[in-house]
Amino acid sequence: MQRWMNSLQGRLGIGLTLGVTVLWLIAALASGLVLRTELDEAFDSGLEETAQRILPLAVTEILNRDPLTPPQQIAALRSKLAVNTHQELISYVVRGADGTLLLRSHDVDLTLFAPLPNPGFSTQTEHRLYGESAVSGSIFIEVAEPLIHRQQAMRSAMWPLLMPLLFLIPVSLFGSWLWVRVSLRSVLAYKAALATRGAGDLSPITVAALPSEIAPVSEAVNQLLQRLRRALESERSFTANSAHELRTPLASALAQVQRLQRATTDSALQDRARQIEASLQQLSRLSEKLLQLAKAEGGALVAATAYDVVPVLRYLMTELSRLTAESKLQLKVPDTAVLIMMDMDAFGILLRNLVENAHKYGASEGMINVSLSRAGVLSVSNTCNVLAPEVLSGLTGRFVRGQSDAKSVREGTKENAELNNQQSVKQGAGLGLAIVQAIALGAGGNLTLHSPATDQTDGFEVRVQLPLA
Repeated sequence: MQRWMNSLQGRLGIGLTLGVTVLWLIAALASGLVLRTELDEAFDSGLEETAQRILPLAVTEILNRDPLTPPQQIAALRSKLAVNTHQELISYVVRGADGTLLLRSHDVDLTLFAPLPNPGFSTQTEHRLYGESAVSGSIFIEVAEPLIHRQQAMRSAMWPLLMPLLFLIPVSLFGSWLWVRVSLRSVLAYKAALATRGAGDLSPITVAALPSEIAPVSEAVNQLLQRLRRALESERSFTANSAHELRTPLASALAQVQRLQRATTDSALQDRARQIEASLQQLSRLSEKLLQLAKAEGGALVAATAYDVVPVLRYLMTELSRLTAESKLQLKVPDTAVLIMMDMDAFGILLRNLVENAHKYGASEGMINVSLSRAGVLSVSNTCNVLAPEVLSGLTGRFVRGQSDAKSVREGTKENAELNNQQSVKQGAGLGLAIVQAIALGAGGNLTLHSPATDQTDGFEVRVQLPLA
């Protein structure tokens, strides 16, 4: 709910609904004021007409009255002639100029009227009064109407104006939301295009019929993506070309060094040649890693069709077992197919880097455990000391190396030179996990690092969520 209220649809929907509600209330209030004025005029006119209609009848009755008839007898006679007792909406009194009571309605409250007759309209706390005179001002009639009668009429008239609000508010909210959603279809399509594309997709975003307020933003985003794509392509092209151009001279230099080893009998010179050979091999591996990194960041990491990764994983592990002869590889795969959408070559590069990383930085006699779950989680773990969180968080950076378990050796003998050569093999270029992360993110997966490993008190584990079909 909070997310919807923070969206443009929610803000426009709530704003339009509140606006319609406020305008309706203002219109109802204005109508009520006009209606109250008109009702007061109508009721005052009815009160005046009532007084003017009763006054002639009252005058006629008073003038035809026997002057010798006592007032008590007149009252008794009137009581017999009166209709059944009922609540009066309008009551009246007829009095002389000095206030003498001559005639009244049966349910009138005499305390409502002033001691002396008062012609015209007047208002008390709970009643509206009107007075009229006749016979040269010698006879007065005063009519009283309860104000609550007018208030009830006003409420009865206002209720139909306010009642529609109970239905107008939800209907207006839904209608506003629907209209805003229809009007913002292109904006929502633009949002979906941004949300669904991967981190490595820098192609322009094309959405038709964007509002004029959003079109400049879309154009600016496309220009930014284009500049970023050119910058990244230039960087990747430089990395790939540099690594590719280095392979030939490195291979040539390595061949010359190997020929020098065979051609000389000087043991010291042979040791130096072996050290140069190890350095050249390290440079060759670095150029290979740079080519892999360029491929990982260059895109094309998603397979055209899904495939079962289990047999591919078994085959690759057979090939990698030759690399890790001194370690023990353990593979655990599910008995069902796991369909993924990662490019097969990219998956091979990812797995090779994970196993090489575990081999280089794990304990010499430790195990390397590779497992794949049915949910497509590839896990590679090795035995080592527990890594600190700050070290763990920086391992996916470029040229970041962990602590190798290789033995320290001294130079000077053929045996030590061979150990130095083995140590150089175990030292990494610091690009393995960076390549793995680039491939995982580019293919739509993710990578997490854990130390200690799952269900262990030590070790290091890399988990890669492969993109499932």
